[in-house]
Amino acid sequence: MAAHTSSLNGLVPVHIAVHDPAPMEEPGPQTNDYVRDRFTASARYAGISWTEHGAEPRWLGMDTSTCAAAINPSHFSGRGADEFDRFLSGAASRGEPALIIATMGTADEDEDRVRSVFGRPGGRVDFRHFTGAIVGERLLAGAEVSLVPGLDPVDSDLGKRLLNRPPSAPWWAMTVQATVMEGSRGATVRKPEGELMPIVVDSLGKPVVARWTSADSEQIWYVIPDSVDWNQVLDWLVQRGIPEHVPAALRRVRSRRHLDPALETPAETQARSSLEELERRYLEDKARLEDELAQARQEAEPVRAALLYGSSSELEDAVAVVLRAAGFTVTDLDEELGDTLSADLLAVLNGSTCLVEVKAASGAAGEKLISQLQRHLEKWPQLRPGQPVTCAALIVNHQHRLDPAERSAEVYQRRVVDTLPFPVIASGDLFRWWCTQDWPAVQGAVLGQAHVSEARVERPAEGGEIPAVGRRRWLPRGKQRAR
Repeated sequence: MAAHTSSLNGLVPVHIAVHDPAPMEEPGPQTNDYVRDRFTASARYAGISWTEHGAEPRWLGMDTSTCAAAINPSHFSGRGADEFDRFLSGAASRGEPALIIATMGTADEDEDRVRSVFGRPGGRVDFRHFTGAIVGERLLAGAEVSLVPGLDPVDSDLGKRLLNRPPSAPWWAMTVQATVMEGSRGATVRKPEGELMPIVVDSLGKPVVARWTSADSEQIWYVIPDSVDWNQVLDWLVQRGIPEHVPAALRRVRSRRHLDPALETPAETQARSSLEELERRYLEDKARLEDELAQARQEAEPVRAALLYGSSSELEDAVAVVLRAAGFTVTDLDEELGDTLSADLLAVLNGSTCLVEVKAASGAAGEKLISQLQRHLEKWPQLRPGQPVTCAALIVNHQHRLDPAERSAEVYQRRVVDTLPFPVIASGDLFRWWCTQDWPAVQGAVLGQAHVSEARVERPAEGGEIPAVGRRRWLPRGKQRAR
């Protein structure tokens, strides 16, 4: 093993189980597989700015007993097992946990030989001196992942950095697996040890970034996906990981990133305490605001989704929510009289009784929608002779397969008649009024009374204003209904 002289240079020693890439030359076409694999494995770490991040690499063939952390250590004899064991022994002798970063899987699945440098093929991380392993299943392209809420600042910081990987970078869903020992009397299954704490999870809640801690807390593994920016990972390791888990390592090398609080001046202590208090308040406020946002979003999403993308009963229910919020007394006529027997809703406000038909059209709204409401108006006196209606309204979620910004501003584009007896309202307009709590706008639109509110409502799309509230929509002829 090559000699290495330690010095108090302020750099934290970190073990990495490949050869130093600096003196290597890119292999030619006639180079054997061993040399090619060795070069490829080392080249992945050639772009790390070790000194800039306050670290010193300890490659294969260098002493690792004083290292504060290890990156992708190897279990294989002759390819890093000795260095890994010296790293673990050194940490144990100092009473410190062995802090390890390991990558799950291989981004280039075709390079099976390179995969073996970091561990067994198929996305697997094995522990040294502990039973069990973490196995990974590569997720399909476009998989959605998210940060686990309520993490401590150190793990949260790592998770956020990894979430900034390129969209094409792969993820592996991780599970803890037992160890199976084959013997003369058959297989023996040993339960996995330690605890796996998710940091980033996929849409099913499986971890894709995680921290594993042995039962005796002697080893702490951060398992991250392959294809990362190692400068970002190393920066996190020196700035957050080592100070959290192995703080004495910074003191030993007199790192400029660490100062013993007992040696601070009063000004330093005051500034540091104020900063820590600021960070504490920030985390508390952030958690509170995140809870408020989650609750508000949980309340708003059903109405938003139904008004902008819904149809049938979900759209009718959302319209009823908005009308009630605007002050109407709303009756579900489908529930009370029977589906299709009359219009969908009856809305009453200040002596006005409005028959409301709610429809959806995946494309352009057909003229048939208006004829349906007209028939309901004609039939109403037979259903409720003692409760005459004074007005009616047609609410349509038109072109609901398009993004709201791509839809036409009006439900009906071509203006043919100007004597329509009731207004036609886009459910997108109803959503915007509900979102801004413009209840006079909702009332005026449904009752067909432009004087209720002359305010204009801005659309999110370019193009600016829409007509004043209560202005009537116009119907083309010859269109077919699409629901």
